[in-house]
Amino acid sequence: MRYFCVLLIMALCLNHAARAANEPKFNAHDLSITWEALQNDYQNKPQSLNAITITNNGKNVLPVSGWKMYFNSARLITEQTVTGNAMIKFVNGDLFSLTPTATFTEIRPGQSVRIEFIAEDPVITVTDGPEGFYIVWDNQPDKGYNTGAFTIKPFKPNYKGLITPAIIYDQNKNITNMPEQQLTKIFPTPVSYEETGGSFTIDKSILVGSGVIDDGVFNKEISLLKSSIQSVISDKLVVPESSKSKNLKAAQINFVKGYGAEGYSLKVTNYGIFISTSTPAGAFYGIQSLKILIPPAAFAHPQKEIQIPCVEVKDEPRFGYRAFMLDVGRNFQPKKEIFRVLDVLALYKINVFHFHLTEDEGWRLEIPSLPELTAVGAKRGHTLDSKHFLPASHGSGGELDNKTGTGFYTRADYIEILKYADKLHILVIPEIEAPGHARAAIKSMNARYDRLIAEGKKAKAEKYLLYAPNDKSEYSTAQYWTDNVIDVSLPSAYNFVETVIGDIVSMYKEAGVPLKTINFGGDEVPAHVWEKSPAYLAIKATHPEIKNTGDLWYYFYGRVNQLVKAKGLYLSGWEEMALRKTVLDGNPVYVPNPDFMPEHLQAEVWNNTLGGGNEDLAYKLANAGYKTVLTCVTNMYFDMAHYKSFDEPGYYWGAFSDIDKPFSFIPFDYFKNSKVDRDGLPLNRNIFIGKQRLTDYGKSNILGLQSAVWGENIKSTERLEYMLLPRVFGFAERAWSSDPAWATEKSEMKSDSLYEKDWVTFLNVLGKRELPRLSYYNGGYNYRIPKPGVTLQDGKYKANIQFPGLIIRYTTNGKDPDTKSNLYNDAVTIDKSTVKFRAFDTKGRGSSVSEPVTP
Repeated sequence: MRYFCVLLIMALCLNHAARAANEPKFNAHDLSITWEALQNDYQNKPQSLNAITITNNGKNVLPVSGWKMYFNSARLITEQTVTGNAMIKFVNGDLFSLTPTATFTEIRPGQSVRIEFIAEDPVITVTDGPEGFYIVWDNQPDKGYNTGAFTIKPFKPNYKGLITPAIIYDQNKNITNMPEQQLTKIFPTPVSYEETGGSFTIDKSILVGSGVIDDGVFNKEISLLKSSIQSVISDKLVVPESSKSKNLKAAQINFVKGYGAEGYSLKVTNYGIFISTSTPAGAFYGIQSLKILIPPAAFAHPQKEIQIPCVEVKDEPRFGYRAFMLDVGRNFQPKKEIFRVLDVLALYKINVFHFHLTEDEGWRLEIPSLPELTAVGAKRGHTLDSKHFLPASHGSGGELDNKTGTGFYTRADYIEILKYADKLHILVIPEIEAPGHARAAIKSMNARYDRLIAEGKKAKAEKYLLYAPNDKSEYSTAQYWTDNVIDVSLPSAYNFVETVIGDIVSMYKEAGVPLKTINFGGDEVPAHVWEKSPAYLAIKATHPEIKNTGDLWYYFYGRVNQLVKAKGLYLSGWEEMALRKTVLDGNPVYVPNPDFMPEHLQAEVWNNTLGGGNEDLAYKLANAGYKTVLTCVTNMYFDMAHYKSFDEPGYYWGAFSDIDKPFSFIPFDYFKNSKVDRDGLPLNRNIFIGKQRLTDYGKSNILGLQSAVWGENIKSTERLEYMLLPRVFGFAERAWSSDPAWATEKSEMKSDSLYEKDWVTFLNVLGKRELPRLSYYNGGYNYRIPKPGVTLQDGKYKANIQFPGLIIRYTTNGKDPDTKSNLYNDAVTIDKSTVKFRAFDTKGRGSSVSEPVTP
């Protein structure tokens, strides 16, 4: 026994010594990384010259070799660096490696090394740069160590379409300051609104209940009405709901026949608040309108009493489907933030939450029947084989403990989200991406296969396999993944889909909330996929209807549709799901697939990219009979940068999209509202020649509108709110309210005049009522505050702002303005000093800084 103990101690000592020998002597966190864009159109090509500078802030030397650095980049990068001291290689997706060459020099404490490289596209915004740097040591190839601070240097490009403070000033010049009493005080704009004079005082003595016997149909809404009033009143409501005293002020929900599914009327007199409706949903939206009617300042802190104007309102939505899609697959958002998003959606009457739960870079929903989906697919860190977790993407870094790459919702979490959304009359639609964008699922099921094969359980291992091991097909997706498409020739793929559907249905059943559809994605499957799959060759031999890989598309969605229907659901997906590939004049084209039209599939159409050739795709599908949701990238993608400026985060491949894009959207004629191209320059309207217009029959198939935030750039809850708000106001207005006069006016000059009037009113409503409300509502939201416009006129600097009600401050000492800086009231005269302007909200949050470009 003593001999055994000695051997054990020796083994432990040797193991500790081995680990100590492998532990890096250099702390990667002591390295700071700076990226700077140096030049666009480098070498007279559509590419950019960039540089990263590695600085050693520690006490030890970073050696010339023995390590690699990894990072993410949405832009492809040439292998050979300009400086020659490193080699950059593409790995997969957006992951790259950087290896020092023989000319790389060690980095002593306090010193830096600069590496210049070429990216294959020009730099437009901060999003175009690399991110998420980490070190991997040669003697520890399976572990990543994140580097320290990452800094982006300012870049002042001179590209076509650049938005400057002077251009912003010109865009804002016609925005006038309207008196608040002239503004409609309910948003989105109701069908009819009239202020009848006088006011009603909300205080602790108000009686909340139902005016007539309603058999308890409004119990939940009455409770919500009471809590909504209590949240802005400092004193506890003292009158019991059962009281019948005629002297008390009332807040009532009354059942009245004849209203639409979400319609209501709201009447405020000097003695009470009365909501009339036929449905709980209508009652809920009447309550939301009441909350909007309450002055924004009341949400800053509870008050003893609050005055609201006497009004008569009748209202119902234009579209019954008003959706917001959030992608949490690429970057995760915590449950608490999902609740906050749902709260703001409900406040502005958005009734569908499209939950994009799976992606190449992450599977975010626990599926108890397939635990590997989250055990493997919900984690990101350094890996080159994805056997135990997924690789770093979108700047998540090399360590597993990160907030955006790693994370998922447990079954209990998801049920809690479903119940919360249901109370807000929001339908949650889960999206499970297939067959593309499925790398997280594929690698998770590969891990399951490896585990069970090692246990000698071959049949069980193969049951849910999504990727044929001997498939030699070569492809690359739009996001540069080379192994992310489910092999739909495999019978096991349908076992997987059926099991996932079953677990999801179970969650909705336990939550006691409706599930009408599951979105199964369908977008961006690349060419050449499945071509060399043994499973494809086998199924082709036994299914005469499958003549090429393109036919697998209809085979796959036909089977998925049957699986969904078996659970009493209908199938929805992105537009590609509803298309058939054919040939016209020798060129490949897509047409609505006639085979699926009788199945009542729901197609969500994003692709109306101006100049891309598919501007009329949504109208084609609706005219052909598909139930269509307009999710147009040109106007509804809120992950796009607001405008063309280096300091505005976001992609821009589909469009630049400020709040005017969703506000100006005309659902039944979006050709008319398309005025600028994706760079913000005047649009050549010849692109619409020969395009299908929406027929009256097609109009009946437009279910509604959907806005979206894709997750590549959303690395924090603050960034999510910055990209969503206030753009969602423009979307809410178009989804709920009737077509404004400018949308149907045939005279372009008159339409433009009517639009300008409505635009100014809309901006005043937001600046003076809704943005101040969101500064405090639910603890306050991190909405985007636009930078001021600035121009130099007659030797004086003038500034203006997009939203009347925000304030502008300025400095002349070179420092960025803060809440104590000079308040801008009129033009600023200076000689040689540097002047900077900045906008602030009521809580003192500031915008980006506007620094005029002096001649």
